[in-house]
Amino acid sequence: MLDENPNGSNPSSNPWLSELIEKRADRRSVLGGALGVAAAQFLGGSLFSRKANAAASATSSTPSGLLGFTEVPPSTADTIIVPAGYTWDVLLPWGTPLFSAVAAYQSDASNTSSDQQGQVGFNHDAIFFYPIGTGAQANRRGLIAMNHEYTDASQIYTAAQGSTITNDAAGREKVAKALAGHGCTIAEVVQDPATGVWSHVVDSTYNRRITGTTPVQFSGPVSPSHPLLQSAVTPSPLGTLNNCGAGMTPWGTYLTCEENFNGYFGTTSTTWTATPLESRYGVSKTGFGYNWHVAEPRFDVNVNRNEVNHFGWVVEIDPFNPSAPPIKRTSLGRFKHEAAHTTISRSRACVYMGDDENGDYVYKYVSRKPWQVALAAGESPLDQGVLFVARFDANGNGTWIPLVFGAGPLTEANGWQDQADILIRTRQAADAVGATRCHRPEWITENATTRDIFVAFTNGTGNNSAVNSGRDPNPYGHIIKLREPFGDHTRLTFTWSVYMIAGDSQYDATVPATQPLFGSPDGLWSDYDGRLWIQTDISNSSQNRADRGYDRIANNQMLAADPATGELKRFLTGPRGCEITGVHTTPDGKTMFVNVQHPGESTSYWNGLNGTPSTANPSTVSTWPFGGRPRSATVVVRKLDGGVIGT
Repeated sequence: MLDENPNGSNPSSNPWLSELIEKRADRRSVLGGALGVAAAQFLGGSLFSRKANAAASATSSTPSGLLGFTEVPPSTADTIIVPAGYTWDVLLPWGTPLFSAVAAYQSDASNTSSDQQGQVGFNHDAIFFYPIGTGAQANRRGLIAMNHEYTDASQIYTAAQGSTITNDAAGREKVAKALAGHGCTIAEVVQDPATGVWSHVVDSTYNRRITGTTPVQFSGPVSPSHPLLQSAVTPSPLGTLNNCGAGMTPWGTYLTCEENFNGYFGTTSTTWTATPLESRYGVSKTGFGYNWHVAEPRFDVNVNRNEVNHFGWVVEIDPFNPSAPPIKRTSLGRFKHEAAHTTISRSRACVYMGDDENGDYVYKYVSRKPWQVALAAGESPLDQGVLFVARFDANGNGTWIPLVFGAGPLTEANGWQDQADILIRTRQAADAVGATRCHRPEWITENATTRDIFVAFTNGTGNNSAVNSGRDPNPYGHIIKLREPFGDHTRLTFTWSVYMIAGDSQYDATVPATQPLFGSPDGLWSDYDGRLWIQTDISNSSQNRADRGYDRIANNQMLAADPATGELKRFLTGPRGCEITGVHTTPDGKTMFVNVQHPGESTSYWNGLNGTPSTANPSTVSTWPFGGRPRSATVVVRKLDGGVIGT
């Protein structure tokens, strides 16, 4: 992802998680605690009834057999490297036409915005595979649903166009092309039974693009008629932007997360000043330098102040129904969503989410009704429930604090109007209840065996005490493990511990010298056997640089861990300038889909050797995957013997 605000926008005095880590002397899990009455009343007291059997935790320090592959070393090569006995292919690279009537990808980036509407989007991120059929067929045919986080002007435009946005027809076309490159792709894919190679099905009735201009709906407490959502340019809400993490629901839908939406907005006005709400969400005059506001009033915060509030949500998409509109589920709150891991406990839908900014929070949503009851009544399990934010206590306990109108400080007397107001201003509500500030909480996953929750904290700075046993700043990040009583995710308390710290022991003595080198954990996914797949997102300002402690770590990578034994191995390394992000497998675990985002993006180390990428020469850092202009793509990994990935 593109991190343009390393210091964060959280002005509260809430404690940092790192302060609590430093205070904690005993890191063993201890059950205990209870929440206030407000949430229990809101959910009808249902969180306190049934107890489930706790899953046994393995403590063996010997390899379990989950990680049977030979580890690959760190790499600076401009290619994908996987273990011996594995192979990889490229699937659905940026610009691939989904329909036969759509123009083919042009290597000089001369495709139009209209072309891009029917082509695979730019900068692949989260990915999930939805099987079609049953039995063996479910592992050979299905739908890929994946995100496209943002666009890079040096790669998406031609040399003649350049990267500057101007207030004319050419500028509006460039904004339109960028908007068409955002959002999500739904594509049918199939495996050749003879070769094992996967390809996409052109003209499939399921093929679909959701972009920055697709009509969308709002559902839950926040209505598009809310005063803070009234747009001067788009009477009906349009589009989804900066789609980063995602989730798959038990009822077969795709949850795409809107992250750094603030970066697209700006203004040339000399009199505009940010409101407290805008400041808390990082809205500024310049944004991230996209300058869309120069050509399109929709993104000018002086002309169209409320448009920015259309973003920052979790958006639900039905991949099997191309006519169904994307729906922004407002009960899940508005922030820089990085994940939406959905699981079921006591028939309730529980969604875990991170707010990916330095100093922000970890959230959980619990549906009020059993998810099947809600669906049978024609309701969404994601529309009625409680949103919670995490407080981590120094003794290893934690509490889920409800963000409910009328509870605690969230009252009319304190300036809160209703539940919709709380959900639009989620960050400020979490500030008010005393949530614990974290170092960029990103992807979240659940161990398939123990039901433990793992949260990636990519990196961060800004606290007065050390992060993870004395680290401040924390350039390498770490992974937190949460355990809720009896594996029940509707519970209101949890215990927590530091599962793993990232880094290079050569530069940081707190990192185990025997641990594989890695930094900035981001993507997480626990597969069906319990392996924890860890993907890294080292900033392009740090990749490969010795002065940042990342020279030995080198390119971004994906590792696999066995949480029961602590075993960790590097499985895959990516090309230059890329991020490795998004991972999922077929149900049998024998085909893995991994996304490679922004290969060849401006990267200070490689820029110094080869020059900075530009529209005139976008290939100075990388030419992956086909030579010439770099392209984000999905990598399909298979084991040559046809076995389960990771064994």
